[in-house]
Amino acid sequence: MDAVVKERRWRLMLGAEENGNTSLSERDQRLSQALTALYGDGGASGKKGHGGLTRSAPKVSKWLGDIREFFPSSVVQVVQRDAFERLGLKEMLMEPEFLSAMEADVHLVADLVSLRSIMPEKTMDTARQVIKKVVDELMARLEQKTTEAVRGAVNKSKRSFRPRFADIDWPRTITANLRHYQKEHKTIVPEKLIGYMRQSRRIVDLDEVILCVDQSGSMATSVVYSSIFAAVMASIPAVKTKLVCFDTAVIDLTDDLEDPVSVLFGVQLGGGTDINQAIAYCETKIERPSKTHLILITDLYEGGDAESLKGRVANLISQDVNVITLLALSDDGRPSYDVDLAADFAAIGSPVFACTPDQFPGLMATALKREDVLSWAADQDIKAIRPAE
Repeated sequence: MDAVVKERRWRLMLGAEENGNTSLSERDQRLSQALTALYGDGGASGKKGHGGLTRSAPKVSKWLGDIREFFPSSVVQVVQRDAFERLGLKEMLMEPEFLSAMEADVHLVADLVSLRSIMPEKTMDTARQVIKKVVDELMARLEQKTTEAVRGAVNKSKRSFRPRFADIDWPRTITANLRHYQKEHKTIVPEKLIGYMRQSRRIVDLDEVILCVDQSGSMATSVVYSSIFAAVMASIPAVKTKLVCFDTAVIDLTDDLEDPVSVLFGVQLGGGTDINQAIAYCETKIERPSKTHLILITDLYEGGDAESLKGRVANLISQDVNVITLLALSDDGRPSYDVDLAADFAAIGSPVFACTPDQFPGLMATALKREDVLSWAADQDIKAIRPAE
């Protein structure tokens, strides 16, 4: 490592000196003060050490601007969450000027959703703008992959010579048109398109997906991702999608799926957990079990009747409902969950594991084709829960 870099790092570790005497550059002084405000004596105790991070919205907004200048987005998000925990800054989310300065991510969306019932009107519009920004970014990242994966209504056993663009079989089309290669343009001009013929299916024959999502506080980021995926799938004609969220009460958000932001504002994060009641509600929405895929997203910390819950799930599986249990739908994919109930679900016949948002489209494609979900999980290096010995 370069000696100059080493020296700079040591100086930053030691921090800015008292009385303005410092060997740090002006920029490094600001960096040191920004970190000391949170992690040093000034931030921890509220004293005015190297600047102290008080709950003044302008001061916190300036501090956020500083750390965003010095660090990449991923580090800024970590520092923000540290500020929430160490300084109790969640109250600051009630201030529009502070909120607009935040580095928006899925965790911030979860915080805003959980606080919206006590959020003043002056902050609500700003909160919606922040949530919409994050939702739009996630939709851009996940929508195309999900749409392509879930378009399982395509019948690949039959060929069409007038396929829609999304249904073109490119390898066969290219092979069939090699003789039309245009040397001067270095490309093939296809005269005949070959693709997959969509199944002629009435609406009543469509596969149905029910996302049943635990909205207790520990599942916050899973709720955000689930809502976005539900909105994406609701826009795909190949499936009928329902979104049901629950804690100790059940709320059906299916009618709001055209607007993911409205869906998130309809979620009530926090509270207890009654999975049995939620599954009982979902049972009433199942008309054709063999065409239904129930994706239960929960950490399985049941506050209701666990024995009745297991009986309901077993009964649904016996009717050929495709019941899959996701312990988390989050970026890290490392959930805390009820080990015993997870093993019981696995023994009943419901695959149990966690997955990331990037893996979810592949999971849905596998589920809709009624292929082996556990084999898919193994191919993704996902560790599924096994029945107790």
